[in-house]
Amino acid sequence: MRRFYLIGFLVLVCFDTLAQVSFKLAADAAAPVALDHAWLLRIIGEPWIYIALGCYLGTFFTWMTLLVHAPIGPAYAASHLEVVVVLVLSGVIFNEPIATPQVAGCALIVLGIICLAIGASRDGKVADST
Repeated sequence: MRRFYLIGFLVLVCFDTLAQVSFKLAADAAAPVALDHAWLLRIIGEPWIYIALGCYLGTFFTWMTLLVHAPIGPAYAASHLEVVVVLVLSGVIFNEPIATPQVAGCALIVLGIICLAIGASRDGKVADST
C-alpha cells in the first residue's frame, strides 16, 4: 500500500506541477493580457493551455483514486508538495528569485507533511487503509 501512495502522490505532483508550469508558459506566450477577441484567439491557439487543462484532468482523476485509499488529512497535506516543486521550477525555468522566506516556507510544508504521515502511520491508518 505504501508503494501505491508513493507512486500516486508522485503522479499527482507531476500532473499538478506540469499544469502550473504550462499555464505560465501559455500566459507568457499570449501576453499581453487584454480581455478582447485577439487575446482569446492567442490563448486558444496556444498548445500549453491544452497541456495545462489535460494535466488538470489527470490531477483530478489521480486525486480521486488516491482518496479512495488514503486518509484525507495526510493525503491533503501531501498534495501540497506541488507548491514546493513549482517554486523550485520557477527559479530554474523562469529565473524567478527564490529568497529565504520561500525556502523556509517550503521546509515547513515538507516538515508538516512528514509529521502528518508519521502520525497517520502510528495510528495505523496508512498501512491498514484499503
